[in-house]
Amino acid sequence: MLSNILSRAPARSVDDVVSIMTAIDHRLPDNDGLKWFNRLYLGVTVSVRGALGATFADPAFVEHLDVVFANQYFSAIGRSDGGPSGAPAAWRPLLQARHADGIARLQFALAGMNAHINRDLPEGIVQTFKKMGGDPVSDETRRRDFESVNAVLERVEAEVKAEFSVGVIREVDMLAGQLDDVIAMWNVRAARAAAWTHAQVLWSLESVPRVRNAFFDKLDGLTGFAGRGLLAPRGLTHGT
Repeated sequence: MLSNILSRAPARSVDDVVSIMTAIDHRLPDNDGLKWFNRLYLGVTVSVRGALGATFADPAFVEHLDVVFANQYFSAIGRSDGGPSGAPAAWRPLLQARHADGIARLQFALAGMNAHINRDLPEGIVQTFKKMGGDPVSDETRRRDFESVNAVLERVEAEVKAEFSVGVIREVDMLAGQLDDVIAMWNVRAARAAAWTHAQVLWSLESVPRVRNAFFDKLDGLTGFAGRGLLAPRGLTHGT
């Protein structure tokens, strides 16, 4: 369904990323859970693009990381063309549940963030440092730039909550507590802080690839396990 759009990947610029995500948003129907992660991610990317000229000490680093990171998302969903089992373990819960009933739009969005930040972001950080020089262990300037993106993520997440809640007005009293429990499982600042630490570990293990690969495989699997918890049905319909 998305193969012709994903054939435009890998993206080479943030504009390319926005273009591909916009095409995915237009292609996916509302009853596809992947649409709601993609919608959130698109909003974040547009906001980061708007901040590149003024917010960051090293905008080139932030821009390159943004592109590398997005390409990992495009690769993951591209690998699921033959079925979710082809995707990385972290992504399988979302891709397996994307057409399921009883899961709120916000849950799909958070499950995508879980997979993308906890699995893909550490590797994206490492790849970016390899390309641009420096290292994630000692570079505090780039780490501060990385952390400043948290405010963008939190603002966009807050903005989309209202949109993602369309259709549940009659069920709010019954479901609010359940969704609060799901949201409480996810903290973007904590997840991104852990991603930077995991990037430092991956970087430090470059000289022992067997151990590095084992660590990354465990991270992938544990992220998938957390994703299944985020996608537990809450008695909602696809319109939520």
